[in-house]
Amino acid sequence: MTHRPQLRIPATYMRGGTSKGVFFRLDDLPVAARTPGPARDALLLRVIGSPDPYGKHTDGMGGATSSTSKCVIIAPSTRPDHDVDYLYGQVSIDSAFVDWSGNCGNLSSAVGPFAIAHGMLDPARVPRDGTATVRIWQANIGRTILAHVPMADGQVQETGDFELDGVTFPAAEIVLEFLDPSDEPAPAQAGGEGGGAMFPTGHLVDTLDVPGLGMLRATLISAGIPTVFVDAADIGLDGTELQPAINDRPAALAKLEAIRVAGALRMGLIAHADEAIRRQHTPKVAFVAPPAAYVASSGKAIAAGDIDLNVRAMSMGKLHHAMMGTASVAIATAAAVPGTLVNLAAGGGTREAVRFGHPSGTLRVGAAVAQVDGRWTVTKAVMSRSARVLMEGAVRVPAETLD
Repeated sequence: MTHRPQLRIPATYMRGGTSKGVFFRLDDLPVAARTPGPARDALLLRVIGSPDPYGKHTDGMGGATSSTSKCVIIAPSTRPDHDVDYLYGQVSIDSAFVDWSGNCGNLSSAVGPFAIAHGMLDPARVPRDGTATVRIWQANIGRTILAHVPMADGQVQETGDFELDGVTFPAAEIVLEFLDPSDEPAPAQAGGEGGGAMFPTGHLVDTLDVPGLGMLRATLISAGIPTVFVDAADIGLDGTELQPAINDRPAALAKLEAIRVAGALRMGLIAHADEAIRRQHTPKVAFVAPPAAYVASSGKAIAAGDIDLNVRAMSMGKLHHAMMGTASVAIATAAAVPGTLVNLAAGGGTREAVRFGHPSGTLRVGAAVAQVDGRWTVTKAVMSRSARVLMEGAVRVPAETLD
């Protein structure tokens, strides 16, 4: 039997926000993987080490969690007034598929530093010291992100004193602006009264018929990432839960997945419930509650007075250890619209920013919303993250991966 050498593919392993993933330049990928399709998916699955029935990713670069089973492909942008195109793949841990249906807000913070380090910007737009603004086209959802990246002595500044709950060590602050982050109107199967980009059904609060639960109030929003918000008390929770309280309870996981599927159907993201298994990345499901004190997973005490509300969100079937960046956009946007479940949990009224509690601590996110012709729109959401190169060089995968 003939054994071929492994493929060697230039890559960078980066942390972005509370996630990490393998970053590639499009032109560095094998030719067969430079376009969407089975070859690209097979390559990224093998890079991460999926599918892995052991749930460990021992034979790949993944970390066997939704926050660490990620790949990013970056290319010079083909769109006017943008620097790079950013494509994100959420790799399943135990199934052979890559979900391309949404963005990763956390890894968005690493795109700008990657682009600068790889010479993808006009040098005239990159100051030796100060802040470089990277104009990113998020190709999964067709939206613009502006990343404001600190520079020091001609290089991306990675170290600093910015602290992000969910990340152990401080780093340099990167400010992200998500421009016009709401999705396009949902297709006809979403129902409702015509809806709009932010609220696919046209309602601030819907009633879902969830198998095993019955009728359940929900706010369905498409901003940052399609998200189904429910009131924690309505599903027997209090909003201060940490990962073991949900992830160690199969009944709780099944209940939250049933809510997610019902929301996906109502939003028109899927036509049949059995399609949800192939669309695990979107929509997200999150439960909200008024502010209450709790102890974060790090041992840090969070006082009720430190936050406007508590939010817990599911990612790829598990409670997230912190909060997804895209879900944070959805939280801030929904909180800014009077009458949503998120807004009511935060005390109602109008607001331009919200600070919420999550399992690892707190996070502040701003959103600018307006009502135009009776429909809510969001023009911008802003949050701070950090990013750092963990390792760079090349990943290796068996040559037969692309056969």
